[in-house]
Amino acid sequence: MRRSATLPPLPSLRAFAAVGRLLSFRKAGEELLITQSAVSHHVKQLEDYLGTALFERHGRTISLTPAGRSFLARVDAGFAAIEAGVREVRGDPSTVRVSLLPSFAANWLVPRLPRLRALNPDIVVDLDPSLETVDLGQGTADLAIRYGAPDWPGLEAECLMREAVTPVLSGNIKPLREPRDVLRHTLLLSRRETDWQVWAEACGVDLAEARTLQLVDYNLVLQAAAEGQGVAMGRLSLVRERLRTGALIAPLPVVSAPDGAAYWLLCAKGRAPSRSAAIFRQWLLAEARMFAEAA
Repeated sequence: MRRSATLPPLPSLRAFAAVGRLLSFRKAGEELLITQSAVSHHVKQLEDYLGTALFERHGRTISLTPAGRSFLARVDAGFAAIEAGVREVRGDPSTVRVSLLPSFAANWLVPRLPRLRALNPDIVVDLDPSLETVDLGQGTADLAIRYGAPDWPGLEAECLMREAVTPVLSGNIKPLREPRDVLRHTLLLSRRETDWQVWAEACGVDLAEARTLQLVDYNLVLQAAAEGQGVAMGRLSLVRERLRTGALIAPLPVVSAPDGAAYWLLCAKGRAPSRSAAIFRQWLLAEARMFAEAA
């Protein structure tokens, strides 16, 4: 079969797209399951084919040239169009795969899923509760929900909802009457300690000498707080039901956290979503808006 006179070899385009997204020949090789030297060869082949440099080398780092940035946008759009065509020919699946934090799944999303099923009974939501990063570019999930600052390289991010925080604890242990009283208790920490820092700075509390207990998942933090093991920093989006039932109480000031404390809906940049993923995204954003308005 004769090769097109204007289309470069597909392996070179795939290697270029991976390097352009990751800005690393090594990481691109790991993603494509080929050696770093093979990636370099493919990119060099493409540069020779096009007659121009696509990357600038700066010691151990690289950056896209103006021509490289322009060409990467075209290549990404081309791959996205091909993926959309494949889905159209094969039939759009009804399953949407979502990678998300276990705490967000258990305390916010799962209780709302019956409303999604009532509106869209043909859509199946496959939840993957995980604390680890997920490579949406590899198709391991359609969407991801993460908590933190708006810094997600290679992904498109939409703010799902911002968070407000305040200490929460069991009503069965020594009460908190002023912010400094948290220092009389063990502070229960998850992987992310920024929530405590934001609240403490706003309320003028120095946490340097505080006793702490490091836990992995925020669900464990809330469980330990409910059992009277210490004070947790409550994310109001996730603890509202526990506050309503009295499982936890929140006697101290509430602090609206900055951009670093928000939930983000993530998808692969340049990839057209499936029909089920698009429907789930629209429903999720609507649920988040209603939740914020009710709050």
